[in-house]
Amino acid sequence: MAGTRKLGKPTDQRLAMLKCLTTDLILNGKIVTTEARAKEVKAIVDSIISLAIKEKDNFEQVDVKIVKAKLDSKGRKVTEKVTSKNGKDYLKVVKEETTEKRQKDMPSRLSARRKIMTKVNKVEGVDLMNKLFTEIAPKYEGRNGGYTRILKMEARRGDNADVAVLQLI
Repeated sequence: MAGTRKLGKPTDQRLAMLKCLTTDLILNGKIVTTEARAKEVKAIVDSIISLAIKEKDNFEQVDVKIVKAKLDSKGRKVTEKVTSKNGKDYLKVVKEETTEKRQKDMPSRLSARRKIMTKVNKVEGVDLMNKLFTEIAPKYEGRNGGYTRILKMEARRGDNADVAVLQLI
């Protein structure tokens, strides 16, 4: 007996479709799809959320030294005239050094991020990992599983397929 549903697609297409559905569910909180697909995505999303809950606080704050170009009031780089050893003048960009506090993931959290990245797609303009670890994981912290819900709808009109709504609780 196979461990997963084949969903009538070759492996590469099936995995790509499940990645897209998983990403959409995490971003939007709700998707409408067929019942078989919803059951597959439910298992994937529940495992991702439980991994994010386990590793959400596993980081440390570190000071990072940042060297960047100094900018004037119009947003342009500030330059100064410098003379080289052979007597030629050139413009050199003035740099300023600052320190910032940043999060440094511990090894197990980094591993969890990488595992999650294999199951979701990258979305331009949205930090999906940040959303998982800072918004979704704290919301479900006290729960032991059951982060998603499948609601069955009436059959689709064209092909009479069983349709379901998969949503984050």
